[in-house]
Amino acid sequence: MQEIAKNIHIEDQYPGVTLGVIVTPRGLIQIDAPPSPEDARSWRAALMNLEGGMERVLINLDAHPDRTLGARAMDCTVISHEKTAQAFRTRPSIFKAQGEETGADWESIAGLGSVRWSPPEISFLEKMSLHWDTFPVLLEYHAGPTSGAIWVHLPEEKVVFVGDAVLKNQPPFLAGSNLAAWITALEDLSSAAFKGYTIVSGRGGVVTTNVVKTQLDFLKHVQSKMEKVTTKKPNPAAVEKMVTSFMTWFKSPATRQKQYAQRLRYGLLHYNMRQDHNFTSQPEE
Repeated sequence: MQEIAKNIHIEDQYPGVTLGVIVTPRGLIQIDAPPSPEDARSWRAALMNLEGGMERVLINLDAHPDRTLGARAMDCTVISHEKTAQAFRTRPSIFKAQGEETGADWESIAGLGSVRWSPPEISFLEKMSLHWDTFPVLLEYHAGPTSGAIWVHLPEEKVVFVGDAVLKNQPPFLAGSNLAAWITALEDLSSAAFKGYTIVSGRGGVVTTNVVKTQLDFLKHVQSKMEKVTTKKPNPAAVEKMVTSFMTWFKSPATRQKQYAQRLRYGLLHYNMRQDHNFTSQPEE
């Protein structure tokens, strides 16, 4: 566990997403959970060593299984955007580890089996504030990676958790994305309003402004390429050509090349199959 600011910690040791926790006099504000319920229980036990009040709350930055599968094992109230909560209402109550390969991290976890979801109990539309300390913790809607993507913003501490808006050395999930909204969100993140901030990626921990810029440039490149695709389902040869080209943007380890290529392949095949890119019909990754 790494303390990135006073009473603000992140954890990268578990497969899946970067976890966060904010320690307050009232209790712990937790950001995302490991996909493995066993790892989630281990993470919950590690959090018991932190000082702070007795209350607990868990924030889901979006509906992706990598950050929501372990939510039930965290055994606390879950908060998300309303569109994330809506995504859970359309899911079966029990997740089964089978189906299409999407390039997600949970797919490499052995023995995951069937897991009961923990749907959000509290949701919001544009912004929500948690007043658990002297200064509020802001939950803000920033569409792009998914329909219900949010950031956790601590303006006094100049820390922002941006989830899958920025990924470090790995390709983004494109299937359920809105590239125009995503680009707008990253332009906001690159503006003077976030100068001097510690930016926490949902996959990669603390990132620099250069990483944000690279993500922004990549998404603009993808948007340009996809605008030239006139059919709802690009032909496999065209997709493979794009996958090969897009993979050159990332300095990912050799052991992850196959997974990340599949992430791009799945995303590209499904991105244009939606009737529009305004989240009216969005596959899960």
